[in-house]
Amino acid sequence: MKQQAVEPRLPAVDMTMASPDQKRVLDDILKGPRGNLAGPFLSWIHSPELAQHAQKLGAFCRYQTGLSLRLSELAILCTAAKWQAQAEWQIHHPIGIGAGLDEGNVELIRLGKTPQFALREEQLVWELVDALYETRRIAGPLYAEAEQYFGVEVLVNLVGLLGYYALVAMTLNVFQVRHGEGALPFEE
Repeated sequence: MKQQAVEPRLPAVDMTMASPDQKRVLDDILKGPRGNLAGPFLSWIHSPELAQHAQKLGAFCRYQTGLSLRLSELAILCTAAKWQAQAEWQIHHPIGIGAGLDEGNVELIRLGKTPQFALREEQLVWELVDALYETRRIAGPLYAEAEQYFGVEVLVNLVGLLGYYALVAMTLNVFQVRHGEGALPFEE
């Protein structure tokens, strides 16, 4: 990992000059389950209506999918790695490790290598994410196993989570959003 100075492409929002719609969205985010504006929100706030819809979808995808925190964070980290989304990885890496993900496997994911998880549920999430991002499809046998393991509703929610975090990754990458100081997880 190496440090690179990259300037964000969008101007910071001055709260004293923010529109009522912008203030409402920012207030909703701060009062919601996240309690902070890390990630894509200060980019999306330049389009308050998109920001409001996206932040509500994000709150569902992060906290209400029926997946454990560990599996949600695994799916998010896999997405961050596939998109090489710096801030997404920077934000979610410590959460994923804190939720019990194996650090060695997480590092393999960051490096674009194939992890070997001890728990089938983790390996299944990895296989779903890898297949979806690499082939844009899920083969019949893998789909059948995932549907049996997670159930239809949670599987639908997992696909929604992946789509949402792909949107987050695209936003972070296009607008050059970083989180904190220190080394970047992906070379640019």
